[in-house]
Amino acid sequence: MNSLDWAVLIGYFGVMVAIGVWSHKQVGNVSDFFTAGGKMPWWLSGISHHMSGYSAVLFTGYAGIAYTYGVTSFVTWSFPIALGVAIGSKLFAPRVNRLRSRLHVASPLEYLKNRYDLKTQQALAWSGMLLKIVDVGAKWAAIATLLSVFTGITLNQGILITGAITAVYCTIGGLWADALTELGQFVIQLLAGVSMFVAVVLKLNDKGIGFLGAWDEPALHGHGKPLVGPYGTVFLLAFLFIKLFEYNGGMLNQAQRYMATGSAREAERSARLSAALWLVWPVVLFFPMWMSPLLVHAQKPDGSDSYGLMTEQLLPHGLLGLVIVGFFSHTMAMCSSDANAIAAVFTRDAAPVLSRRAREWGPRSGLIAARVTTVVFLALSMAVATQVNSPTFKDIITVVIKWVAGLMGPIAIPMMLGLLRPFRRSGPTAALTSWSMGLLAFWLVNYPINWNVDGGVPLQYQVSIPLAVSLVLYILIGFLKPEDTPERLAVIERINTDDDSSAAAAIPTPAGPAEDAVGTAVKD
Repeated sequence: MNSLDWAVLIGYFGVMVAIGVWSHKQVGNVSDFFTAGGKMPWWLSGISHHMSGYSAVLFTGYAGIAYTYGVTSFVTWSFPIALGVAIGSKLFAPRVNRLRSRLHVASPLEYLKNRYDLKTQQALAWSGMLLKIVDVGAKWAAIATLLSVFTGITLNQGILITGAITAVYCTIGGLWADALTELGQFVIQLLAGVSMFVAVVLKLNDKGIGFLGAWDEPALHGHGKPLVGPYGTVFLLAFLFIKLFEYNGGMLNQAQRYMATGSAREAERSARLSAALWLVWPVVLFFPMWMSPLLVHAQKPDGSDSYGLMTEQLLPHGLLGLVIVGFFSHTMAMCSSDANAIAAVFTRDAAPVLSRRAREWGPRSGLIAARVTTVVFLALSMAVATQVNSPTFKDIITVVIKWVAGLMGPIAIPMMLGLLRPFRRSGPTAALTSWSMGLLAFWLVNYPINWNVDGGVPLQYQVSIPLAVSLVLYILIGFLKPEDTPERLAVIERINTDDDSSAAAAIPTPAGPAEDAVGTAVKD
């Protein structure tokens, strides 16, 4: 990097902070901070939903997969997300939007107190928050790894720089700041991605390699196969099922984008736009990664530095700075949206149970608590990021694929399936059992069993078995021990219809988390 690249990078950071300051004026209460007051246009929500699913892991971990295996990086990552979000546009997006518009909640998990009970809500809330700390920690480590390639600064310094900038704009501006910065980041990504695509095509032409003829090169032998290595059919099907839950609300931050739109119909349109972007745009981003074995020799065994090395070699200064900004934009988009989501869960769901004072928060004190929680979450995730390459967490892609994909299912299944009428018989017993046994299955498969199997348990089973265990138990216990009380059925009806007359049964309104939390605790 030279002074021009640094100017582009510093200018980007300045714009992000300015957006946060402007967004601060749009935030008057907790609802504005967490769900944009339900005033976000569907197209902005869709772009924000799409952008909040990226991070620099794409340019490190998945770049390594593309370098090693080829197009399977798209087939087993972006394609399942696109299909899952498309399905969720009908199945989940309208219902998640009604959590805000019909039940008046500000957190995606807030409705669980009435859908199940307080114990279930707290179990899902705390496990979801802990998982997100690990997930976001991997994202910080990914962007810091890239930054070290270009600037030579240490991993911890890179984590501190990116985390501090993100903390400023997402803490003061809330979801509005997240969405507006993600819109700007989308434009930057477009320019950077096209620049890299063109640079790679021109370099291939200089080597006498045609656009399509590249696949016949010995270095890309087998790279055109959709499913190779550990990424086979079972992995693809498991990943599709995981992404169906994860990107429609199971990881919380995407649920907020649906909640932020004005109506269920707009949430559906938002999801469709995001699905279309996931299907088309990653092909442009992945093509340079697929061609990377023809252009660079990765220094790291997993190839995670290949994209960074290729960028340094192919792009002139200025454009290099733009692409680096693109790396930052991906990670900051995802991490800021995660921070906002976790702040919502803590302040609306967890804190009122822990503290009487939290149950008495007014609009101003609640907003202050939301901002403090956002900073604390970012700090914890940055601390975890410094340990990503430790023996416990191993490398970046292991954290993202194995830990997040494997643990997300047991958390997301009670949350997401609880929205749907066909699963109305599944109550607190089904939810807690499926959650706890799914987590136990993850530990057994990934550690005791994995240690005692020659060659270890294949990756596809490490991520799919916990989800399968949770799904089967959730459905089975719902049939064996139905807990569909009138109050719970009323919650489900309000989520599944816009017609007030068809959901006339009275239920407690969860807008005030303190009253529900205390009331349920007394019953328990």
